[in-house]
Amino acid sequence: MVKGDRSSWKANYFLKMVQLMDEYPKCFIVGADNVGSKQFQGIRSALRGDAVVLMGKNTMMRKAIRGHVENNPALEKLLPHIKGNVGLVFTKNDLTEIRDKLLNNKVPAAAKAGAIAPVDVVLPAQNTGMGPEKTSFFQALAITTKITKGTIEILNDVHLIKEGDKVGASEATLLNMLKISPFTYGLGIRQVYDSGTVFSPEILDITDDDIRARFMQGVTNIASVSLAIGYPTVASAPHSIANGFKNLLAIAAATEISFKEAEEMKEILADPSKLAALTAAAAAAPAAAGGAAVEKKEEAKKEESEEESDDDMGFGLFD
Repeated sequence: MVKGDRSSWKANYFLKMVQLMDEYPKCFIVGADNVGSKQFQGIRSALRGDAVVLMGKNTMMRKAIRGHVENNPALEKLLPHIKGNVGLVFTKNDLTEIRDKLLNNKVPAAAKAGAIAPVDVVLPAQNTGMGPEKTSFFQALAITTKITKGTIEILNDVHLIKEGDKVGASEATLLNMLKISPFTYGLGIRQVYDSGTVFSPEILDITDDDIRARFMQGVTNIASVSLAIGYPTVASAPHSIANGFKNLLAIAAATEISFKEAEEMKEILADPSKLAALTAAAAAAPAAAGGAAVEKKEEAKKEESEEESDDDMGFGLFD
């Protein structure tokens, strides 16, 4: 696409960015290191209709944001994160859904000498298929090998490159010789902006169940502290009532005092055989329910068989 003169192109860029910031309440700040133009086309195609990718120079993005801060002061929180090779992905959809689409559009890439490894690279034990003349190459990298049927076999898994380390020429050559592409490149999410709040992308992994479990753990802690110091709260009230009822039952059991809820307990204490009867009845209840279900199934099968027998009498619709 022809940009025209530089000043008009910049003006159009600022207008487009302001329009996107006004239209979309959410965006990702993404790193675009090692992402080629063909891969960008695939990413834009996958996000079409759901999100808009905007790239540009950091100075231009900062200038556009500063110029729009007066209308939306929350956008100022983006400025500290506009550094390095980054872009913005604007969306109105669910953030987790767009995050997954970005992660699914990563492509494998070969290790290049001098590149910073984004992940650990472990070379698995395997038969390389290389001839014995390459043995010295593996020895230089301190990789234990043996010759098996005229080819080099790596005996143990080798931690070849650590995350964050610079890839050496020997490691890159070996991985290319083995046709291993250990890295994947795509738009990496660095920060998330949602309606004035900037947060780490790891927060998107938190589910409703995680929040519920954390909340219930907090309620449990409050109840425990309240019971320990004798300070009543909404969380501890049910436990306090239950504990008080237990104390009343204990007093009733040790004295002649009685009330409705304690009568059954007193009867059991007077005649322990009743406890055995109650236990047997409780155990029989699930079995009885299961038996009733089996009987219903048998009745249904019986009805089906009767219908089938009627059909077998030889009477047809037009008889």
